[in-house]
Amino acid sequence: MLLRTLEGHTFSVLSVSWSPDGARLASGSSDKTVRVWDAASGALLRTLEGHTDRVNSVSWSPDGARLASGSWDNTVRVWDAASGALLRTLEGHTDEVNSVSWSPDGARLASGSLDGTVRVWDAASGALLRTLEGRTNGVESVSWSPDGAAGQRVVGRHDTRLGCLRSRFTVVPP
Repeated sequence: MLLRTLEGHTFSVLSVSWSPDGARLASGSSDKTVRVWDAASGALLRTLEGHTDRVNSVSWSPDGARLASGSWDNTVRVWDAASGALLRTLEGHTDEVNSVSWSPDGARLASGSLDGTVRVWDAASGALLRTLEGRTNGVESVSWSPDGAAGQRVVGRHDTRLGCLRSRFTVVPP
């Protein structure tokens, strides 16, 4: 049974993500925007603009305070979820960003790209902490292990067949 249709995007919706408390829903679209919706009423709360190409992935920080979005414009953008303000733009990928994922503690953000890399960013500063390379195909999806192992395991799916990129690493403070 369909509960509600949320209307507002002008092109295809490519990604959706629930806020950790279940009160909001974020959607990313080919219309180059991220939209934030009230889950109970379906009301559009805000439209986040800044990407210059389609938004492939949206992800809430574990505390629900920030949203990350990955785009065909080769960037990851981090937004303040309450105000909609752009906090930072993470640059470094050389092709479209297909997936973004927060570490369980919210301290890091992983992005997977068609350039074949997974990049791990410091969520507070935006500094690039690590680039995981070695894929000849693009990385389609990234996800962190939820096991609490200091949030330091990230997995990326790199093609439509069987296979994954997996790396365990230690982040050394600067």
